[in-house]
Amino acid sequence: MSTSMKIDIGISDASREAIAGGLAKLLADSYTLYLKTHNYHWNVTGPMFNTLHLMFEAQYTELALAVDLIAERIRALGHPAPGSYRAYAALTGIPEEDDAPDAEEMIRRLVAGQETVVRTARSIFPLVDEAHDEPSADLLTQRMQVHEKNAWMLRSLLAS
Repeated sequence: MSTSMKIDIGISDASREAIAGGLAKLLADSYTLYLKTHNYHWNVTGPMFNTLHLMFEAQYTELALAVDLIAERIRALGHPAPGSYRAYAALTGIPEEDDAPDAEEMIRRLVAGQETVVRTARSIFPLVDEAHDEPSADLLTQRMQVHEKNAWMLRSLLAS
């Protein structure tokens, strides 16, 4: 017979639950952006093909590692990490698409996706700060740095 041990890390059950809920949204946004970026990597065409193909690959590879870190933090807080397309679709702020955009529109949509992830991460900070949850704060800071930089680099491709 298995019994769960109470989690006693200095963060209340209610705070751990709220933070895990916010991180679940971050996980959903990150995974959705991963899928979108990987799709664009496969399907980009045009004069910037090689540049975008390689940039998209670097970004989706980084996202693949990030989703694991986010899910593991949710688990460390004592909650299950969402792991289905249905769960991600319900939690994400990044729209799914079924069209085939050109390269410039791909870039615009990825900028929007990167910025959505940043806003989601930023929205969790009040909960994390109040609970003195430094590991989650560190994770959020790292995620925001990556996504703000990616958005800047993508936006730079559109500047005339």
